[in-house]
Amino acid sequence: MEEILSEIINVPSRFIWTYLVYILIGIGLFFTFKLKFVQFRYFFEMFRIVGQKEEKGKGVSSLQAFFISAASRVGTGNLTGVALAVATGGPGAVFWMWVVALVGMASSFVESTLAQVYKVKDGDHFRGGPAYYMEKALGARWMGIIFAVLITITFGLIFNAVQANTIVGSMEGAFNLDKTTVGIVLAVLTGFIIFGGLKRVVTVSQLIVPVMAVIYLGLALFVVLTNISQIPAVFAMIVKDAFGIEQIAGGTLGSIIIIGAKRGLFSNEAGMGSAPNAAATANVSHPAKQGFIQTLGVFFDTMVICSATAFMILLFNLTPGKELDGIQITQAAMQHHVGSWAPAFVAVAIFLFAFSSIVGNYYYGETNIEFIKKSKTTLAVYRTAVVAMVIFGSVSGFQLVWDMADLFMGLMAIINLIAILLLSGIAAKVLKDYTDQRKTGKNPVFKASSIPGLKNTEAWEDEKETLQSK
Repeated sequence: MEEILSEIINVPSRFIWTYLVYILIGIGLFFTFKLKFVQFRYFFEMFRIVGQKEEKGKGVSSLQAFFISAASRVGTGNLTGVALAVATGGPGAVFWMWVVALVGMASSFVESTLAQVYKVKDGDHFRGGPAYYMEKALGARWMGIIFAVLITITFGLIFNAVQANTIVGSMEGAFNLDKTTVGIVLAVLTGFIIFGGLKRVVTVSQLIVPVMAVIYLGLALFVVLTNISQIPAVFAMIVKDAFGIEQIAGGTLGSIIIIGAKRGLFSNEAGMGSAPNAAATANVSHPAKQGFIQTLGVFFDTMVICSATAFMILLFNLTPGKELDGIQITQAAMQHHVGSWAPAFVAVAIFLFAFSSIVGNYYYGETNIEFIKKSKTTLAVYRTAVVAMVIFGSVSGFQLVWDMADLFMGLMAIINLIAILLLSGIAAKVLKDYTDQRKTGKNPVFKASSIPGLKNTEAWEDEKETLQSK
């Protein structure tokens, strides 16, 4: 039955991704040239901003925002997605993950900057994202509603099934635990949190996840450094497989590119429209600052963490079979490099990473449901559906949940890419405003009046009035 469902899902998914991969790269290149290679030109500026403390002293700092963002990104995409890319697309898929990340950094800058420009006040905090800039900048609330529905389904339901599937797979591989039992426990924990309880658990996970992320990255880098003499050969293998004559002659080059692009997008989310929901909540003096921080996050996620995982797997020279799927490939590779305790460590780490992602994904959905209409009944139905999808993901096959994720994140990305393409001129003007102020030695402060004709920017209108009244 699952094989039939996967095949049905794959029909539209294959059609979408046949074109979407080139659209992703093409739009990323367009932004790269339009913004004059922003991801490279401002690379060191990104590090400067990350360590900068805002004068207001309110909200989280840029450094805190970066670490929170990095910790939330480290997880299923980095550990399972990379393993899946190598297993199904070969070493060459890693190269195309890099390409999507490097050009996607420009897309990430545009979407996160726009999210900042059009964020709205929510008490003492801010909220926003693609649905908001679709409504406020494009005057297309209908488009915002479509996106809100898609991100709710994609993150709140489908991606949470993927997270649950990864957790039970890692627990089965490390401790031989029954999938159904783990799934029920996971569903109960999820229900407690999203139905309004156990805030302490969320607080604790926010403290533990960054530590686990640092430990995992440290172990992956240790493996790379202890095998440093073999790294040039691994690089050569990746590049050769990405452009190899065998792949071209065999007609597999296109599928390798698509696999690398899909896994890269799942991991770094550049251009998908999810990160802007988080970017909008930051309290910065200029929208471009958060654009830079999210851009750096894409680089760190793919070029550093995903690469470390890929090298670890390729250095193991593992040939995945039916016995090993997804996260279990990463567990086997790490066990080979650092010892028998590694699968248990990865299982615990992925539980924390994926479980915190389940909670985060849920809130993406809740925020976008509230964009459409505030309704307690709708939220209750949504929360019940989230718990149900956690159970579904726990007992479903590995391939089915990932096929569902590919289809829905593709649909979501298409809507967001259209919007940011139409609004890229605003992001370019915001970047110019930032650059002009930096040239005069100022700490850039954004005013809505700086860009003629800019409307519906309530967060920055208030800022402008406050500054004028002083």
